[in-house]
Amino acid sequence: MCFGRCARCIGCKLLVLALLSIAANILLYFPNGETRFASEHHLSKYVECLHGILGGGLLVLIPAAVFIGLHNDDCCGCFGHKNCGKSCAMLSSVLAACVGILGSGYCIIISALGLSQGPYCFTHVERNWIYPFTQSSGGYLLEYNEWSKCQEPQNIVQWNVTLFSILLVLGGIEFILCSIQIVNGILGGVCRLCCGSDEVKYVCHI
Repeated sequence: MCFGRCARCIGCKLLVLALLSIAANILLYFPNGETRFASEHHLSKYVECLHGILGGGLLVLIPAAVFIGLHNDDCCGCFGHKNCGKSCAMLSSVLAACVGILGSGYCIIISALGLSQGPYCFTHVERNWIYPFTQSSGGYLLEYNEWSKCQEPQNIVQWNVTLFSILLVLGGIEFILCSIQIVNGILGGVCRLCCGSDEVKYVCHI
């Protein structure tokens, strides 16, 4: 498999991951499918950071589109040398991969912080909207009996833990794939991505 096809493979995977990330972030805004908590600003501050929509979503869609486009074999090259054009294209994909790493890294960090702090919810003990698990530093994740502290929205702890965990995993996979493309892009650029009988090939396992 040539460098360009490997890049396209990575791009297709990033495209799916970015769309899933956007969907997961949108779901965070609507606990149990209800819209009133978002309109009343009764959501965790980390939900409003758009880490799935902006970080793991839009900023990852950019390199995904670039990588998928690298599979096209219609480079004009420079000064009539097609290989030179392909080499520049592969090296430019490294910059796009860096954008993806920034986006996925942002998604990872905010997801981890969201899991650590816990949800913003109404508790009968305090009779107010608070972060009841802030002091636990993420320890509440294993203390299931404490989850009942949150009375509203219903099942908000499960909702947040599930979606933040999904975003954390998606961001991690995106980060790894973009890192692989940095190596792939540098190798493809330096080795002058070739076509036909002179094609430089290697196996790309993802």
